Amino acid sequence: MWKNEPLDLTGVVVLRRELLAAGYTDRQIRTRVKTGELHHIRHGSYCDATLWHSLSAEDQHRVRARAVLARSHPSTVLTHVSSAIEQGAPVWGHDLTKVHTTRTDGRAGRKEADRVQHAGTMPAYHVKEVNGVPVSLATRCAVEMTTISTVESALITVDGLLHAGLTTTNGVRQFAHRTRWWPNSLRTTVVLRLADRRRESAGESRTAYFFYMQGLLKPEPQVVIVDEYGVEFARVDFAWVELGVFLEFDGRIKYERFRREGETLEAFLLREKAREERICQLTGWVCIRITWAQLDAPRLLAGRIRKILASRTITPASSHRDPA
Repeated sequence: MWKNEPLDLTGVVVLRRELLAAGYTDRQIRTRVKTGELHHIRHGSYCDATLWHSLSAEDQHRVRARAVLARSHPSTVLTHVSSAIEQGAPVWGHDLTKVHTTRTDGRAGRKEADRVQHAGTMPAYHVKEVNGVPVSLATRCAVEMTTISTVESALITVDGLLHAGLTTTNGVRQFAHRTRWWPNSLRTTVVLRLADRRRESAGESRTAYFFYMQGLLKPEPQVVIVDEYGVEFARVDFAWVELGVFLEFDGRIKYERFRREGETLEAFLLREKAREERICQLTGWVCIRITWAQLDAPRLLAGRIRKILASRTITPASSHRDPA
């Protein structure tokens, strides 16, 4: 979800007709693109090139979405991937150069290379305005994502929407039941069975999917660790409490979220190591750390985890408590 306030993109997209009205000729526009002053987003749409190259892939997608809306039928709404990104939900495994839209008048419009136009029923009460643009409601967006994504990819976005409080599992389940006739909706059931609002990152959602696919014993997410005085000391990503094992996913999001202002990466890693040692001291547990790259070799990683879990015996109650 948005770490800070989303970047305000109001007025970033400039249309060709606006540049012509300001006195530029088509030749001058082409020259500004060639010299790196303007970035050509799509047909008839431009933005400041320096700004464009400073944006994340997600914010570049948001700019593309605004360029699409600026030249679209008034009933056009951002849906699927584009709705998820605009609402700050994580997406993974999707082509962010393509903007996803649906029209409330039931029409799909013409096919375009940088745009996926979905046909179907889109009543006005399924639409809300976010950051100045129309998007599908989070509950609908969650189901939309399950119809165009793999289970793993959809789980990442659905977990993100749930964690942000933009929708609920029950709400998504009810919407999915009402739209069970949608194409490719069978995987929605699997995603909802796996979804959990407690997960805080795409890495944690991928890890949960990995546990499921490899048939590993399901751990508890976001387990609270308390100190000698019963005060919360830390929260671990996953824990097999009965076996005395906890697992931490090391990803970019964690480094960005928990690094203190001005803290070097080396200092952060040392502090994280001290945190891990303190957790082990308080609980008597052992730690497993995994990375994004290791999830791409699931059988190897699963074998390592199985060995660690098999080496542990049932442990007595220790310094942890379930999150409220």
